[in-house]
Amino acid sequence: MSEPRYWREIPQRYRLEAGRCTKCGKVHFPPRLVCASCGGRTFDKYILPDEGRIVTYTIIRVPPAPFKDQAPFAIGIIELMDGVRLMAQIADCDFKELDIGKKVRVEFRKIQEEGKAGILQYGYKFVLA
Repeated sequence: MSEPRYWREIPQRYRLEAGRCTKCGKVHFPPRLVCASCGGRTFDKYILPDEGRIVTYTIIRVPPAPFKDQAPFAIGIIELMDGVRLMAQIADCDFKELDIGKKVRVEFRKIQEEGKAGILQYGYKFVLA
């Protein structure tokens, strides 16, 4: 991920900031310029809840190069308490404990190091609740 993009996305990655359409109330994460539901163009800042349930998951055993040192790891689609779905790593778990419907919570974690300078990039991951 490019450095400028990473910096632009810090509110979403660090604080789970989403956009809620002022016209219809649909929540978009990451925030959008136009509401997919009603075409509205004004949004309020909305902080996503930090708990949810596993909708589905898989175990990554052959990851892309930036994540080689983390393999194997679990990736899941998580439905938060307000119905918004996110895809993220499920960290610090025994794969045998993973199950659809299991409760998880968000934690702020290191995602990867970027480039030769080793710039640390942080974001959200989920852990079993």
